[in-house]
Amino acid sequence: MATVQRHTLEVWGDFACFTRPEMKVERYSYPCPTPSAARGIFEAIYFKPQFRWQVDRVETLSKIAYIGLKRNENKEKISQTAVAEWMGGSKEPQPILADGDPEITGSLEKGRTQRQTMALRNPRYRITAHIVPRPGYESQQAAYDAQFVRRASQGKCFYQPAFGCREFVAFFRLLEDGVQMPPPYDYSEDLGWMVYDVFDLNRVNDQFAPPFISLFRAKIEHGVLEVPPFDSPQVRKPVLAND
Repeated sequence: MATVQRHTLEVWGDFACFTRPEMKVERYSYPCPTPSAARGIFEAIYFKPQFRWQVDRVETLSKIAYIGLKRNENKEKISQTAVAEWMGGSKEPQPILADGDPEITGSLEKGRTQRQTMALRNPRYRITAHIVPRPGYESQQAAYDAQFVRRASQGKCFYQPAFGCREFVAFFRLLEDGVQMPPPYDYSEDLGWMVYDVFDLNRVNDQFAPPFISLFRAKIEHGVLEVPPFDSPQVRKPVLAND
C-alpha cells in the first residue's frame, strides 16, 4: 500500500465568502472554508480524473473579521442549449442585460438584483489534504504527489484559486516539510452542521451523477477544524433510490 503523503498550503486573500446554506437570500460566510471550498483550491493547482483530493485539516491563522458588502448579482444564466443553438447558427445570440427592460426581456424577473454579503476580511488559512487515487491508479500515487509539489512550489495553477465566490481571489504557497509554521489563531466555535461537499466524491467526474449534498458536524477548536474522510460515517449523505 502506498504511503499517504499530506500536502499543506498556506492560503490568503482580501475577502472570502463560504456561504451558509441556511441563509437563503443574503450571503453569510462560515468563518473558515468548507471541505468543498478547500478541495477546490487544491484542484485549481493540480487535478486529474484518476484521483480526488481529501481535505484533512483547516487551520485558521488570522482573527475572524467580517465585512458587509452589497453586490449586484444577475438573476439569469445562459443555458447550454442556447449556446449550442447560437454556435449552430439556428438562433441569434441574446445578451444578458444587467438592467433588464421587461419590454425587451419579456420578464420582470430578469436583470440584476442587489444582495447583501457578510464576507470575511483578510482571511488566512493553512489547509492540509492528500491525494486519493481511484481504483486501478494506486500505483501512480507517488507520481501524482511529485507533480503537485512541483506545480505548487512554482506557483502554478490551472486557474486562479478562489475563496468561495469566484471574485474573491485566493493566493497560495506550499509549505514544505520542516518549515517553521506559526500556531493557529486561538479561536473556537461549534459550527453545527456544515456542508461537506456538493458532489459525490466517488463520482465527481460522472456527468450523469445527481446532486449529492453531504454534511458533517463541524467544530473549530483553538483554530483547527478537523475534517473526517468522505467515506467516514461522520459524513451524512443522502440515500438515493438505487441504494
